[in-house]
Amino acid sequence: MRYFIYLSFNGTAYSGWQIQPDAPSVQQTLQEALFTFLRTKIDVTGAGRTDAGVHAAEMVAHFDLSEPKDCGWMKNKLNGILPTDIAVKKIVPVIETAHARFDAKSRTYKYYLNMEKSPFDRDFSLRQILPLDFDLMNEVAKQLLDVADFTSFSKLHTDTKTNNCKVSQAYWEQISEGKWVFTITADRFLRNMVRAIVGTLLMVGRHQISSSEFAEIVASKDRCKAGDSAAARGLFLEKVEYPDHLFLEGI
Repeated sequence: MRYFIYLSFNGTAYSGWQIQPDAPSVQQTLQEALFTFLRTKIDVTGAGRTDAGVHAAEMVAHFDLSEPKDCGWMKNKLNGILPTDIAVKKIVPVIETAHARFDAKSRTYKYYLNMEKSPFDRDFSLRQILPLDFDLMNEVAKQLLDVADFTSFSKLHTDTKTNNCKVSQAYWEQISEGKWVFTITADRFLRNMVRAIVGTLLMVGRHQISSSEFAEIVASKDRCKAGDSAAARGLFLEKVEYPDHLFLEGI
């Protein structure tokens, strides 16, 4: 029996989602928690990787059990075992061929900026001291909807077969006094892609590069020409969308 598990986590203490040889990961922590009460090794496959220090409002993963289990019971058991920085939102049964990574229709990330100093948001947003031209940043962000190849914003030397992605939305909005968020949705994301895009858009906002220079960076397919990656602490995996037919109970 296959299940999708929806969880959120504070990524500050983790090396990312994926299991690492000598560092704590969310995937390993979840698998160990499943073993604790199911008493069998459970492999969990996530919707994608998140970098060290990146958070998730919603990560989705799948796992298999030899016999069906009550989803509410499993959720409560996991939330009682997992550390306070990981929380299970729900567990739902899916068809046997459902895959958390390959069947995802889209993923949405959000990146948070604070223009004012805040003792409460320092682990979940990037503080900006210099003023930013958000109107120009939004104008330039629209270019991303027409881009196919995102090599300029990809971590180098990865094992991906293609750097093509389809971005369906990318925009900045003010959510409170001095606080802004960048929302971006695509069918897939490359490693480090969102943080590299944000870092380059910040250069636009500071008027360090122009709209045409941003377009030239994209066309160059050269990561070295784009901006530095924005800090991991401001980035959240917000939502992962799937086709309805995967769910056995019409979730």
